[in-house]
Amino acid sequence: MTLHLPGADGRPRVYEPRTEPLALSGGSAFTSRTVFSAAHVVADPFADVSPDSPAAVDWDATLAFRRHLWSHGLGVAEAMDTAQRGMGLDWAGAAELIRRSAAEAKSVGGRIACGVGTDQLAAGTLADIRAAYEEQLAVVEESGAQAILMASRALAATARGPEEYLEVYGHLLRQAADPVILHWLGPMFDPALEGYWGSSDLDAATDTFLQVIAAHPDKVDGIKVSLLDAEREVDLRRRLPQGVRCYTGDDFNYPELIAGDDQGFSHALLGIFDPLGPLAAEAVRVLDTGDTDGFRALLDPTVELSRHLFQAPTRFYKTGVVFLAWLSGHQSHFTMVGGLQSARSLPHLARAYELADSLGLFPDPKLAEDRMRTLLSLHGVNQ
Repeated sequence: MTLHLPGADGRPRVYEPRTEPLALSGGSAFTSRTVFSAAHVVADPFADVSPDSPAAVDWDATLAFRRHLWSHGLGVAEAMDTAQRGMGLDWAGAAELIRRSAAEAKSVGGRIACGVGTDQLAAGTLADIRAAYEEQLAVVEESGAQAILMASRALAATARGPEEYLEVYGHLLRQAADPVILHWLGPMFDPALEGYWGSSDLDAATDTFLQVIAAHPDKVDGIKVSLLDAEREVDLRRRLPQGVRCYTGDDFNYPELIAGDDQGFSHALLGIFDPLGPLAAEAVRVLDTGDTDGFRALLDPTVELSRHLFQAPTRFYKTGVVFLAWLSGHQSHFTMVGGLQSARSLPHLARAYELADSLGLFPDPKLAEDRMRTLLSLHGVNQ
């Protein structure tokens, strides 16, 4: 059986689906790298909501997906950008997600870190921003999860220069109970974060970022860098204080950054490891044995899919992530909070299916094919 998939030029192309998935299984924790998957949330498709309503989450399916990631040895980065923070999931929903996922992590022995931001604020003074961060930090710490200090849209809009970033982050780090992960999310993921750390000059912004870390190295477990610039990330990780990790958030260049070089390597906190979870875990276990070539052989072929999902406008990558979760059988529908399933075109989704299927990512290729046929039919594409 073949599929006629619409191409970017509007013309159909013939694709023959794969019949067997990759043979992958769960495994123990990794020894050479710390690896988090930033996990998506599953919407409740039966909730009578509109795109600007509070998110309606299918908690059973959402937590089941996290158990799937933990079963493969991956950590879960919760309530991050992949979970639609600020794009459908508000702070009240994120707080409930953090509490539920942290409790689930305890029950199965899974590793979890959770996003701390200021998304309960549209705007405010520096004091308002500090208070918003503090409220979210308290929720994460009370849940028993590690904190990830996310970039703040409110701070980007309010801060008048690098000194105010140093003030806010210094205040938060001094009171954090345990070492946190600092997150630098580039404007390609969120345009409202342009000029973060007080400058649109990335060299100047990097210097400010490093000043924050240097002033509180005992309170920084690591940094997550999501700038889609491998050379800049390598330069940054070489300038980190001893003991501070670099977690790559580069969904374009992750194999080379995780593999590293003779001067170091990156750990990982990646949205692409949501759909790639089992395969990524298998690759890291190969890397644990010292087999860098074997690691790259498994992970390098996935980059084309990742670059496709994260192509501009990058902030809509979450649509492709949830689409692949539906095709993989992790949820029964292709619906997203905020109606974001509409954010990518049919040709984009068709290419995502083709690339994922060719990698053997679908546990049940026939189910994925049938669901792809359903989507094509709904869009008027005859097979």
